[in-house]
Amino acid sequence: MKICILSDSHDHRETLASAVSDAKSRGAELVLHCGDIVAPSTLHAIQPIGLPAHVIHGNNMGDTYSLGKLACEENSGIFYHGQDAALEFHGRRIFIVHYPHYARAMALTGDYDLVCNGHEHRAHIDKVKNSKGGETILLDPGTVGGVSASATYVMGDLEKMEFEILDVPLD
Repeated sequence: MKICILSDSHDHRETLASAVSDAKSRGAELVLHCGDIVAPSTLHAIQPIGLPAHVIHGNNMGDTYSLGKLACEENSGIFYHGQDAALEFHGRRIFIVHYPHYARAMALTGDYDLVCNGHEHRAHIDKVKNSKGGETILLDPGTVGGVSASATYVMGDLEKMEFEILDVPLD
């Protein structure tokens, strides 16, 4: 199963939609958004693309009431989890949160195969030795909105546990 991981869209609808469209063309089946959407209406840009999107808020939360309302609309494709989310897809345990220090702590537990965070606007993919003697992938997809850095996202393959930082295609 291939997934699109992104964060820090900060109301930049065009780059968000471009990243999700690009990921879908590469075989992505779902989106994980690691926070700082800001205005929930920003997510309207990706709804027509048709991939389910699991989102959390960040430190720039915007209107969480409207975000919750959007997620409750029939067939919205948006799944709002609050400040963090523990998910499972394709047999992989995944944790998403906005804050890097919180993400690193969760990666160290060894309870997750993949931990994703945002906030830093700096894309990176690391392997962290965890407390159970294994490794957890810890990644930040950067800022899909291109805020103070190039617009990036991560394309991931949960079967192979391979992840790649990609530039958002800009018209």
